[in-house]
Amino acid sequence: MSDTILSRCEASGLRMTEQRRVIATVLDEANDHPDVEELYARASARDAGISLATVYRTVKLLEEEGILERHDFGGGRAHYEAAGRAHHDHLIDMDTGRVIEFCDPDIEALQEKIAAKLGYTLKGHKLELYGVKKSS
Repeated sequence: MSDTILSRCEASGLRMTEQRRVIATVLDEANDHPDVEELYARASARDAGISLATVYRTVKLLEEEGILERHDFGGGRAHYEAAGRAHHDHLIDMDTGRVIEFCDPDIEALQEKIAAKLGYTLKGHKLELYGVKKSS
């Protein structure tokens, strides 16, 4: 897999307009799981000519091409991250909407054990935990 969303777009032969390049760059630089509205705000800050419709179309195209992965963390908006990254799970802060990525070997082993106990070989999974910060 190429290192960046932009390079993956180019490698897959997508026609990359300047606006698509800006959107791909914004996605590459994201340290979170932005929704389309957040992507639009970030991209339009760089190029005022980018419309919300362009961001929606680009995100849909990148998802269809397997370059972006869509997540539904509740709240009625899809969130995106680069597809094909190393496995990780998500903890969603229900108060702030912040998404925390983590990977826990104990959880991974337990999932394998459960699948085997039920007569299956685990081929993949998606784990999303929802919580609120504990009061001190």
